[in-house]
Amino acid sequence: MASPMIPPPHGPDFLDQHGWSGAEISPLAGDASFRRYFRVRHAGREAVLMDAPPPHEDPKPFVAVAEWLTGIGLSAPEILARDLERGLLLLSDLGNDRLREALDAAPARERELYALATDVLVHLHRHAPKPDLPPHGLAQWLDELMLFPDWYCPALGLDVDVAAYRACWEEALRPVAEDGLGPVTVLRDYHAENIMLVGGRSGVEHLGLLDFQDALAGHPAYDLCSVLEDARRDVSPAVEREMIDRYVAATGVSADTYEQAYWALAAQRNTRILGVFTRLWKRDNKPHYRAFQPRMWGLLERDLARPGLEGVRAWFDHNVPAEFRSAPWEKLAA
Repeated sequence: MASPMIPPPHGPDFLDQHGWSGAEISPLAGDASFRRYFRVRHAGREAVLMDAPPPHEDPKPFVAVAEWLTGIGLSAPEILARDLERGLLLLSDLGNDRLREALDAAPARERELYALATDVLVHLHRHAPKPDLPPHGLAQWLDELMLFPDWYCPALGLDVDVAAYRACWEEALRPVAEDGLGPVTVLRDYHAENIMLVGGRSGVEHLGLLDFQDALAGHPAYDLCSVLEDARRDVSPAVEREMIDRYVAATGVSADTYEQAYWALAAQRNTRILGVFTRLWKRDNKPHYRAFQPRMWGLLERDLARPGLEGVRAWFDHNVPAEFRSAPWEKLAA
């Protein structure tokens, strides 16, 4: 259920305790979870209030990952104050210049800014994964994929072969799980609406990171396909190609091995997201996510044409006819 964008009742008390008494609190953003964000202004200062209400949310992973990211030289919000029991954090404000809007306003910067987003991942992957992160490997990939038959298919009245679905995905993903790349810290939701352009900082620190509390230890191709096969905006295939090559050149990984992983994990992620967006509509009363489904299908169809995914493509051809793919959602995306 979507949470109303009104400040939490205990927010002013929290701010009073930490030197922000009488601060103006205004809505900033909500996301696909129960988390909500508010901009706080007081005496010429600005900060961000995160409301991550228990029992639905736990702010501790956000704090731990944020502090680890800044410790390795990347830009994440500084934790200015915390009340973990009530799910409140006061964060440094990374500003208003989000990558999504920056690219919308200046499309000619696409190559420049995606190169920087790729370099952030190169920098991140030069460090061992943050200690104690849960794994993101074959078992997790297969479990995530069940969101498609569990939510997407029933929503469209499709009766599909679930056992064959899991089997063909395991056949496609097992070589990726066993390719010897990683593990690295996987941010998992790395895309243009979770990346800020931070003024006064250069290099990889120019990009501010958000929404990383679900980080896991997984494959180095996952976050690159997350940012280049973005649910919310189109990235040109030429830039996608250049960024894959840029990552391979910077890290020295096997190009063939990395590319096989990239397309397989892109297909996995896009299939999962088709299920996630359907669940957000059906369970959480967030119907606007339906408008993203045509883009997700366009990306998935392109991924499934790649070598190594023949079995998955055959399953979709047999179980999900064309009229149950992009077509049911296209009028919502207009």
